[in-house]
Amino acid sequence: MHANFSILGKQTTNCDALICHEDFLNNEKQINNILIADKFVKILASSTNNKTNNFDGILKLPASLSEINFIIENLTAKKKFNLNSSIEIKNYILDKNEKKLSNKNSFIFLTEKEIQLLELFLNTKKPISKNKIQSLVWNYSSDADTHTVETHIYRLRKKIIDKFFDQNFILNNKKGYYL
Repeated sequence: MHANFSILGKQTTNCDALICHEDFLNNEKQINNILIADKFVKILASSTNNKTNNFDGILKLPASLSEINFIIENLTAKKKFNLNSSIEIKNYILDKNEKKLSNKNSFIFLTEKEIQLLELFLNTKKPISKNKIQSLVWNYSSDADTHTVETHIYRLRKKIIDKFFDQNFILNNKKGYYL
Protein backbone atom coordinates (compact mmCIF):
# COMPACT_ATOMS: atom_id res chain seq x y z
CA MET A 1 0.00 0.00 0.00
CA HIS A 2 1.17 3.52 -0.72
CA ALA A 3 0.02 6.51 1.32
CA ASN A 4 0.66 10.18 0.61
CA PHE A 5 1.34 12.30 3.66
CA SER A 6 1.91 15.92 4.56
CA ILE A 7 3.66 17.75 7.35
CA LEU A 8 1.63 20.75 8.55
CA GLY A 9 2.63 23.95 6.86
CA LYS A 10 2.78 22.27 3.46
CA GLN A 11 0.02 21.69 0.90
CA THR A 12 -2.51 19.26 2.45
CA THR A 13 -5.21 18.94 -0.20
CA ASN A 14 -3.82 15.78 -1.81
CA CYS A 15 -2.70 13.65 1.09
CA ASP A 16 -3.84 10.59 3.00
CA ALA A 17 -2.14 11.43 6.29
CA LEU A 18 -1.12 14.53 8.21
CA ILE A 19 1.72 14.42 10.75
CA CYS A 20 1.70 17.13 13.40
CA HIS A 21 4.52 17.66 15.92
CA GLU A 22 3.42 18.29 19.50
CA ASP A 23 5.06 21.75 19.49
CA PHE A 24 2.64 22.76 16.76
CA LEU A 25 -0.29 22.40 19.17
CA ASN A 26 0.54 25.72 20.85
CA ASN A 27 -1.10 27.58 17.96
CA GLU A 28 -4.88 27.56 18.50
CA LYS A 29 -5.67 28.51 14.89
CA GLN A 30 -3.66 25.58 13.60
CA ILE A 31 -5.36 23.22 16.08
CA ASN A 32 -8.75 24.31 14.68
CA ASN A 33 -7.50 23.55 11.17
CA ILE A 34 -6.63 20.05 12.35
CA LEU A 35 -10.07 19.56 13.90
CA ILE A 36 -11.89 20.28 10.63
CA ALA A 37 -9.49 18.21 8.50
CA ASP A 38 -11.49 14.98 8.49
CA LYS A 39 -10.58 13.66 5.06
CA PHE A 40 -7.17 12.38 6.07
CA VAL A 41 -5.55 10.56 8.99
CA LYS A 42 -4.15 12.89 11.65
CA ILE A 43 -1.04 11.68 13.49
CA LEU A 44 0.52 13.41 16.47
CA ALA A 45 4.31 13.15 16.58
CA SER A 46 5.20 13.34 20.25
CA SER A 47 7.91 12.41 22.71
CA THR A 48 5.16 11.68 25.26
CA ASN A 49 2.10 9.45 24.99
CA ASN A 50 -0.39 12.30 25.41
CA LYS A 51 -2.83 11.38 22.67
CA THR A 52 -5.63 13.86 22.16
CA ASN A 53 -9.04 13.15 20.65
CA ASN A 54 -8.15 15.31 17.68
CA PHE A 55 -5.75 12.71 16.28
CA ASP A 56 -6.21 9.23 14.86
CA GLY A 57 -2.89 7.97 16.17
CA ILE A 58 0.34 8.89 17.88
CA LEU A 59 3.88 8.53 16.59
CA LYS A 60 6.27 8.15 19.52
CA LEU A 61 9.42 10.21 18.92
CA PRO A 62 12.16 9.53 18.11
CA ALA A 63 10.94 7.30 15.27
CA SER A 64 12.57 5.51 12.37
CA LEU A 65 11.34 5.85 8.80
CA SER A 66 9.96 2.30 8.95
CA GLU A 67 7.96 3.18 12.10
CA ILE A 68 6.60 6.32 10.42
CA ASN A 69 5.70 4.34 7.31
CA PHE A 70 4.08 1.59 9.40
CA ILE A 71 1.81 3.94 11.35
CA ILE A 72 0.83 5.96 8.25
CA GLU A 73 -0.05 2.86 6.23
CA ASN A 74 -2.01 1.17 9.03
CA LEU A 75 -4.01 4.21 10.08
CA THR A 76 -4.71 5.16 6.46
CA ALA A 77 -5.91 1.65 5.61
CA LYS A 78 -8.14 1.60 8.70
CA LYS A 79 -9.67 4.99 7.88
CA LYS A 80 -10.32 4.05 4.23
CA PHE A 81 -11.85 0.75 5.34
CA ASN A 82 -14.16 2.49 7.80
CA LEU A 83 -15.17 5.17 5.28
CA ASN A 84 -15.97 2.56 2.65
CA SER A 85 -17.88 0.34 5.05
CA SER A 86 -20.37 2.92 6.31
CA ILE A 87 -22.48 4.39 3.51
CA GLU A 88 -25.35 6.85 3.88
CA ILE A 89 -28.42 5.97 1.80
CA LYS A 90 -31.40 8.26 2.19
CA ASN A 91 -32.10 8.28 5.97
CA TYR A 92 -30.24 5.01 6.51
CA ILE A 93 -26.70 3.84 7.15
CA LEU A 94 -25.46 0.80 5.26
CA ASP A 95 -22.72 -0.93 7.24
CA LYS A 96 -21.02 -3.25 4.78
CA ASN A 97 -18.83 -4.84 7.46
CA GLU A 98 -21.76 -5.95 9.58
CA LYS A 99 -24.02 -6.37 6.56
CA LYS A 100 -26.81 -4.31 8.02
CA LEU A 101 -28.97 -1.36 7.13
CA SER A 102 -29.94 0.84 10.05
CA ASN A 103 -32.22 3.75 10.73
CA LYS A 104 -32.06 5.32 14.19
CA ASN A 105 -32.21 2.37 16.63
CA SER A 106 -33.54 -0.24 14.21
CA PHE A 107 -31.67 -2.36 11.71
CA ILE A 108 -31.98 -5.28 9.32
CA PHE A 109 -29.34 -7.72 8.15
CA LEU A 110 -28.65 -7.88 4.44
CA THR A 111 -27.27 -10.51 2.10
CA GLU A 112 -24.24 -9.80 -0.07
CA LYS A 113 -26.46 -9.49 -3.16
CA GLU A 114 -28.76 -7.03 -1.38
CA ILE A 115 -25.73 -4.90 -0.54
CA GLN A 116 -24.58 -5.08 -4.16
CA LEU A 117 -28.04 -4.01 -5.31
CA LEU A 118 -28.08 -1.02 -2.93
CA GLU A 119 -24.59 0.05 -4.00
CA LEU A 120 -25.60 -0.19 -7.64
CA PHE A 121 -28.71 1.93 -7.05
CA LEU A 122 -26.70 4.42 -5.01
CA ASN A 123 -23.98 4.79 -7.65
CA THR A 124 -26.45 5.17 -10.51
CA LYS A 125 -28.57 8.28 -10.30
CA LYS A 126 -31.18 7.14 -12.81
CA PRO A 127 -33.42 4.05 -13.01
CA ILE A 128 -31.64 0.79 -13.88
CA SER A 129 -33.34 -1.80 -16.06
CA LYS A 130 -33.85 -5.38 -14.91
CA ASN A 131 -31.51 -6.60 -17.67
CA LYS A 132 -28.76 -4.19 -16.63
CA ILE A 133 -29.09 -5.25 -12.96
CA GLN A 134 -29.03 -8.91 -14.03
CA SER A 135 -25.84 -8.27 -15.98
CA LEU A 136 -24.03 -6.14 -13.37
CA VAL A 137 -24.96 -7.99 -10.17
CA TRP A 138 -25.42 -11.59 -11.33
CA ASN A 139 -23.38 -11.57 -14.57
CA TYR A 140 -26.36 -13.04 -16.42
CA SER A 141 -26.94 -12.44 -20.08
CA SER A 142 -29.74 -10.00 -20.77
CA ASP A 143 -31.34 -12.81 -22.79
CA ALA A 144 -31.62 -15.09 -19.76
CA ASP A 145 -35.21 -15.63 -18.68
CA THR A 146 -35.07 -15.34 -14.90
CA HIS A 147 -36.94 -13.62 -12.12
CA THR A 148 -33.83 -13.27 -9.93
CA VAL A 149 -33.87 -9.46 -9.94
CA GLU A 150 -37.57 -9.16 -9.15
CA THR A 151 -37.33 -11.80 -6.41
CA HIS A 152 -34.36 -10.15 -4.69
CA ILE A 153 -35.89 -6.69 -4.89
CA TYR A 154 -39.22 -8.02 -3.59
CA ARG A 155 -37.47 -9.64 -0.59
CA LEU A 156 -35.38 -6.55 0.11
CA ARG A 157 -38.42 -4.27 -0.09
CA LYS A 158 -40.31 -6.62 2.25
CA LYS A 159 -37.50 -6.50 4.84
CA ILE A 160 -37.44 -2.70 4.69
CA ILE A 161 -41.21 -2.32 4.87
CA ASP A 162 -41.54 -4.84 7.73
CA LYS A 163 -38.84 -3.16 9.85
CA PHE A 164 -38.90 0.51 8.82
CA PHE A 165 -42.40 0.86 7.27
CA ASP A 166 -40.74 2.60 4.30
CA GLN A 167 -42.75 1.99 1.12
CA ASN A 168 -40.56 4.37 -0.91
CA PHE A 169 -37.06 3.04 -0.35
CA ILE A 170 -36.68 1.19 -3.66
CA LEU A 171 -38.81 2.68 -6.40
CA ASN A 172 -39.42 1.66 -9.98
CA ASN A 173 -40.87 3.03 -13.18
CA LYS A 174 -40.90 2.00 -16.85
CA LYS A 175 -37.13 2.56 -17.10
CA GLY A 176 -36.20 0.42 -14.09
CA TYR A 177 -35.42 0.42 -10.38
CA TYR A 178 -33.91 3.26 -8.35
CA LEU A 179 -33.63 4.72 -4.85
